[in-house]
Amino acid sequence: MELRCEGCAGCCVDWRPLDPAAAGSDRAGPRPPLDDVYGLAPLTRDEVARFVDDGLADALVPRLFQPAERDDSVRVDGVDLAAADGRPVFVVGLRKPPKPVAPIGTDEPRWLDACAFLDPTTLQCRIHDSDRYPRTCATYPGHNLELGAETECERVEAAGGGDRLLDEDPPADLPAPAFGPQALGASVFAYPDPADLDGVVARLRGGEATPDDRARFLGAAVGSRPGSLSVDRGRMAGARARARDADSWVGAAVREWTTRAGNDGDRVDRDGDERDRLVREIEDGAGAPGTPGWD
Repeated sequence: MELRCEGCAGCCVDWRPLDPAAAGSDRAGPRPPLDDVYGLAPLTRDEVARFVDDGLADALVPRLFQPAERDDSVRVDGVDLAAADGRPVFVVGLRKPPKPVAPIGTDEPRWLDACAFLDPTTLQCRIHDSDRYPRTCATYPGHNLELGAETECERVEAAGGGDRLLDEDPPADLPAPAFGPQALGASVFAYPDPADLDGVVARLRGGEATPDDRARFLGAAVGSRPGSLSVDRGRMAGARARARDADSWVGAAVREWTTRAGNDGDRVDRDGDERDRLVREIEDGAGAPGTPGWD
């Protein structure tokens, strides 16, 4: 699998506002998510725990699902949620605030939802090749190629973004997919106390989740036992407390970008130098790790 990622960021950015027809949909499987975040990359339990322990829980967000036909479900805040044994199932991914980015060959920056760790100037991941880099990102689009499913690389190519997928052979050492029979407690989690989620589900659905709302799910994910619905209550409580107290450069940047952003797809009302200064001020100046540049 060989990719040309320079100047792309197709898998890190929601570019539906630029080309809705070409962007298609990232919805996998019969269970629609409650949110409309595009390209959410599910994390493993150990990855969630690492972010929480590193004080970066404010970079994470849970995703709940509507039930498919014949699914177990539980009703919270007037919403039917996919469930396992009466417990809402969820995944955890990276937040995507609006940022001033110019991906996939666009000639000027637009306000587009982008991964919290995407540098808007270099279009590189700030945690690439680090211990925090998610497995889902490192192996993309391996599972798509293995299943014969369309990739973001091909969507970018179809939208005039140049050659991106240079080798279509999936890696031989692909890990198990994030959604599968082995995923319960490892990358798909079950919240143990649905009665505690009154009001929380409504805020998640409306994109207005509080730090405590997100921390509830992060704690449950960290406390989960792979292959099981059981949750270690001590681990859950400790992780929830650490997640609730997180105050990293990511959380500060999400708040700043959200406050400053225009509507989805709007042109950024700043010249290149001014935009770069803004990125340095909001992200680099707040402690964001740099990017290495392209070889």
